[in-house]
Amino acid sequence: MKILIIDDEPGIRKALASILEDEDYTVFTAEDALLGMEILVSNPVNLIFLDVLLPKMGGIEALERIRERWPEAEVVMISGHANVDMAVRAVKLGAFDFLEKPLSLDRVLTLCRNVIMVQTLREENRDLKQAIMDRGEIIGDSPTLERVRELIIHAAASDARILITGENGTGKELVARAIHYGSSRAAKPFVEVNCAAIPDTLIESELFGHEKGAFTDAVSSRKGRFEAAHRGTLFLDEIGDMSLTAQAKVLRAIQEQKIERLGGEKTIETDVRIIAATNKDLEKECTAGRFRQDLFFRLNVIPIHIPALRDRQEDIPVLLFHFLSKMGKEKYEVDAQALEALKAYSWPGNVRELKNLAERITVMCSERHIGMAALGELLAADLRKGKAETEGAPRPAPAEGGRGSFPGEILRLKYNEAKEVFEKNYLEFQLSQNGGIISKTAEAVGIFPSNLHAKLRKYNIVRTER
Repeated sequence: MKILIIDDEPGIRKALASILEDEDYTVFTAEDALLGMEILVSNPVNLIFLDVLLPKMGGIEALERIRERWPEAEVVMISGHANVDMAVRAVKLGAFDFLEKPLSLDRVLTLCRNVIMVQTLREENRDLKQAIMDRGEIIGDSPTLERVRELIIHAAASDARILITGENGTGKELVARAIHYGSSRAAKPFVEVNCAAIPDTLIESELFGHEKGAFTDAVSSRKGRFEAAHRGTLFLDEIGDMSLTAQAKVLRAIQEQKIERLGGEKTIETDVRIIAATNKDLEKECTAGRFRQDLFFRLNVIPIHIPALRDRQEDIPVLLFHFLSKMGKEKYEVDAQALEALKAYSWPGNVRELKNLAERITVMCSERHIGMAALGELLAADLRKGKAETEGAPRPAPAEGGRGSFPGEILRLKYNEAKEVFEKNYLEFQLSQNGGIISKTAEAVGIFPSNLHAKLRKYNIVRTER
């Protein structure tokens, strides 16, 4: 570490420099702030000890200039005539700390170690953030996404349990992986369990493993996911769909950091970092008795919510061009009107749906310029087929004809009018497919039931449950 001492007292400069050089720090000294800043031009430093009362330029004024020109350097103010107001002002202007003369040797060395730690963490955070960006995992510039990135960095620095929430297709697994690969466990396994995809009868065997003969098909012993993730990260995706019985056993495993295989008697110690994810409101699930409140509190140490794509519209063009550049060899152009239409679209499938659209563009569009006409065709295909592709179940297409059909009259309407016609037809279709049940329809289209009620009132849509 390089340190600069700016003080007009030769004795202070000499004594402080001697102490710091004994600790193998590189030390520069200056008798006033102007000389100190000349040194900084050619010798950037990590830490500056800056006296308050100096000739030519006062220490407070020098602090302001130094923070502006060399923001990476930490500044510790020193004074023999300190008062609380002066110390508060210095800290508000960006000083790392404020020391009174005569200086305490222990305090000086402790400050140096603290500065090293802070600057190391800052560099690690910057490197982690760049690594996340370089992987292309989390794309976008919106403030809400920037907040997610900050939470990833802070979460990666700890072993605390994390609960990631968000709609399907928002990228919960990508966030979980970013946390794992930015943590001290990066070299160890990242093990994923989709709790919704494993039958209740098998979930315990998947999580905790089993011994030979534990049940009819247990022809050999098998490690569970907890063991497989030892010293690494266990990602419990869609944990809101886990049975209450399995929840109880997961809670016990988290509390005791020990497990037992099915049919086994041996206790196995596990060192696992738990990251859970869900598209459900677990607090409501707890109230309804479908999720254990004690497990919710255990998991929800660091909550991270991934915003829906429609809530970060400014990221839609960035994501689209990112996907197009990865999938196509040539550069695509999308006109301004088409981009505005994409921003206004509700994106029930979120980023996953946008990625599908980008892939469709590279396959189906011979032209490299995408306008409203081509976009209308592509989005219409997405609406007819998106749910079937996602869920693996064929669904009938919306009724053709009439004002809201694609690619018919809707493409000749004004933008806002076309948007309303489409939204009304889309909601009517989804309601009919989900038996007129609000909760089921809201989940299918990816919005809250309260929002769906508001839209039904807006378009005078009458629902009939069956």
